[in-house]
Amino acid sequence: MAYAFPLWPQPVVPVEGGDPFPVRRIYCVGRNYAAHAREMGSDPDREPPFFFMKPADAIVPDGATIPYPPKTKNLHHEIELVAAIGKGGRDIPVESALDHVFGYAVGLDMTRRDLQNAAKKEGKPWDMGKGFDQSAPCSAIRRAADIGHPSKGTIQVTVNGELRQTGDLSDLIWSVAETVSYLSGLVELQPGDLIYTGTPEGVAAVVAGDRLDGSVEGVGTLTVTYA
Repeated sequence: MAYAFPLWPQPVVPVEGGDPFPVRRIYCVGRNYAAHAREMGSDPDREPPFFFMKPADAIVPDGATIPYPPKTKNLHHEIELVAAIGKGGRDIPVESALDHVFGYAVGLDMTRRDLQNAAKKEGKPWDMGKGFDQSAPCSAIRRAADIGHPSKGTIQVTVNGELRQTGDLSDLIWSVAETVSYLSGLVELQPGDLIYTGTPEGVAAVVAGDRLDGSVEGVGTLTVTYA
């Protein structure tokens, strides 16, 4: 088939010991750790999860150097466990939801907080605060068949060696299984979807020259540097 212009490259994430994972959509869960919900001024009670999205080509590989994004003076890091969907479905029961997870990675949901806050204040969408270019660094995926389905373990990020965020996967308000199940009631999940599952407290600003080192116990590590 001919197109009006050449097709763009398919965004992918490496898979440890396997072929690359083609990225279809990136879903992100908002305020899924109670302490982070409080620091953002929200009630951390177990209300239904909410989601926002990033474009697939916002993926940034481990070890990359990233240009500091435009139109912001308050870029924030948010370290997250990423669940990679390998089997699609709609209205997936919680009890079988983890059967749909191919594997896990370490991700950063980078946020232009000043743009997001201004949009919130005016009741407008946050898209440009969250879904901008190179806003989704992601480590290589490790298969669930190799590491299981992590439900506890330290998640953290340092900036220039200084600990900024730390928490435990057991503190997730909505577990991975519950998140997959709930999201599949809103949209039909497909192989290639990534779910960034939320961030613990301690989000803070990043400036040009900063190096970010993130990790999720039992899953892996992620390093990016801002030019």
